[in-house]
Amino acid sequence: MFLGQYEHTIDEKGRLIIPARFRELLGENFIITFGLDVCLFVYPQEEWKDLSEKLKLLPLGQKDARAFKRILFSRANAGVLDTQGRMVIMKYLRDYARIEREVMVIGVQDRIEIWSKEIWQKYFEEIESSYEDIAERVYEQREKQ
Repeated sequence: MFLGQYEHTIDEKGRLIIPARFRELLGENFIITFGLDVCLFVYPQEEWKDLSEKLKLLPLGQKDARAFKRILFSRANAGVLDTQGRMVIMKYLRDYARIEREVMVIGVQDRIEIWSKEIWQKYFEEIESSYEDIAERVYEQREKQ
């Protein structure tokens, strides 16, 4: 399980050092793609396969389902770690997430999220004060299912 947050920088070649605690969980092959809330999602290969199977169940006739899958899969890129534990983040992915130099690498249970440090700080400031309200709504919604 991916947990915690780590501050890192991206070098001039678009390489990011993945925190040592995440490397073993991530494995040798992984997928990086557009995330939500202006970040990138990084999935271990097995988690990506599980997600793909779930997304197959979305109705082909639903416009939003088609659009979501098109974006998620067309922007996905297979990644590998080099011997120094670095991954290359393609320019189109960096542009989407507005990543320049300073990043936050966030563990979110089954995936890693990569954020521009500035965007992460703003996002976290906005949601931190409503953490308990968010939790209450999530639990209420779960109970209804």
